[in-house]
Amino acid sequence: EIDRYQTVYAKYEGSAAAPTAGFHFTEELFDKIKAKGIEVIDITLHIGLGAFRPVKVEDTKDHIMHSELYEINEEAANRLNLAKKEGRRIIAIGTTSTRTLEANMSEFGKFTPIKKETNIFIEPGYEFKAIDALITNFHLPKSTLIMLVSAFMGREFTLEVYNHAVESRYRFFSFGDSMFIYG
Repeated sequence: EIDRYQTVYAKYEGSAAAPTAGFHFTEELFDKIKAKGIEVIDITLHIGLGAFRPVKVEDTKDHIMHSELYEINEEAANRLNLAKKEGRRIIAIGTTSTRTLEANMSEFGKFTPIKKETNIFIEPGYEFKAIDALITNFHLPKSTLIMLVSAFMGREFTLEVYNHAVESRYRFFSFGDSMFIYG
């Protein structure tokens, strides 16, 4: 059932895994989002297995992310830059999109069309430059994914949210529940 492990917006082969936060989106939901005047912009990151590797070093500065290929085309870069200029929120669907946008913005200071590799590792202390909100699943402890979430909403609040999720029996991982985080 390869279709079940795919998002409705997937276009290119190359990822080691699906961007699982996107499982929550259907064509019908995207139609409703667009009908409200919300712009949907496609970018690409070929997810590597390193994104799911647990962090096993004591000092996270010693953790090495594997490189992943991403692409932002000219139209997407222009639309993203216009959204930033106009003060509109950029909401990433998943940690994958977040890493792509943050890698691009961190390197170039604006959204820039390019196809290249990144090994960006976002952990607490990181200053977000590209996104204003994030939709993501509930992730494993000691993963780079939960560290990114913790960087976005703070360690203490992340612990509160995850404790609530466990107590409320939320579903975790690929086919689990998701959350909308905004600053």
